[in-house]
Amino acid sequence: MSEKRDYYEVLGVDKSAGDKELKNAFRSLARKYHPDRSTEEDAEDKFKEIQEAYAVLSDSEKRQVYDRFGHNGPSGSPFGGFGGGSFNINLDDILGGDFFSSFFGGGGRRSRSRGNDVIVRYSITIESVFEGTSEELEIDLPSKCEPCNGTGAEDGDIISCSNCGGQGKVRARQQVGPFVQDVIRDCPSCSGVGQLIKTKCKTCNGSGQEIKESKLRFNIPRGAEDGTRLRMRGKGEPAHRGKGENGDLFIELEIEEHPWFERSGSDLIMSLPLLYPDLVAGTTITLPHIDGTELKISIPKMTNSGKTIEIRGKGLPRIRGSGRGDVVVLVKLHLPKKISKADMKLVKQMNVELSQDELQERVIKDAKERRQ
Repeated sequence: MSEKRDYYEVLGVDKSAGDKELKNAFRSLARKYHPDRSTEEDAEDKFKEIQEAYAVLSDSEKRQVYDRFGHNGPSGSPFGGFGGGSFNINLDDILGGDFFSSFFGGGGRRSRSRGNDVIVRYSITIESVFEGTSEELEIDLPSKCEPCNGTGAEDGDIISCSNCGGQGKVRARQQVGPFVQDVIRDCPSCSGVGQLIKTKCKTCNGSGQEIKESKLRFNIPRGAEDGTRLRMRGKGEPAHRGKGENGDLFIELEIEEHPWFERSGSDLIMSLPLLYPDLVAGTTITLPHIDGTELKISIPKMTNSGKTIEIRGKGLPRIRGSGRGDVVVLVKLHLPKKISKADMKLVKQMNVELSQDELQERVIKDAKERRQ
């Protein structure tokens, strides 16, 4: 069993907190983590923890025992068993009637629903990211059924749900840990819509939606990263039965792999395999670059394999700030799979024999250079 948190820490108050401060802290946290309102995964566990902390600290006798012994009572038993279902918190009194009535939109009116968001993944080249382009996409998206105006009913013929009185919500009692409380849920008869269909629309079969081909235009921002999401408001799924706003459409960018560049923020990283003569004598390599120009990489004489060369200002545009990142080139020794006898003879002629002491000195020097 995981160790319980301090009750004062749970509510975010000092040990000297009075009844009013405790109540305000509980009200704020309960509104935030109530399972019927919060979208956080551990909302129910946090809500139980908050209730337990308040139930103990708001009771003067329980609080005195807790302040003295903590979570372990005088008998050494875990303080978590303390109360054992005797906690009696009226959430309506503490949170106020507006907390639950807000599920109805206040004043007995049902809150407006919203359609689901839609995510589409779109592949682009790294050249498009450099330039920042305008793209066009043809895609099938759910849209409001025109014949029934999104109601799902033939000729829009709908009736109010008798189970919830058209509110779309019903009140139920629920056991949460040691507490019994009232909760507000979607009406099971009308799925929270507040209305029922007499006859289903033949076009959409009562769903209120139909799939239509849409043509969308959107802009790729310069320097956009892989996974960037572009939002198009109101282009997502229509609200259920047409009662509410459309969801949003998110276009998630997937940047295609480049033949030799890898990306690190606004920097471009590449490895450059060179033959031994190029490393010894030096050379200049020219490659086509993503900005439409040529990228010239100058290799100095006597360059060791593993050395990095930075070319300033030739990377991608920075998302924040001005200018561009850098190109970082990792130089590597490329060994051919085959070599002629004549070339092998030349290589051997270039070899300088080292004594054991000289070899050891070289190894130590190389290690020091790498650590610097």
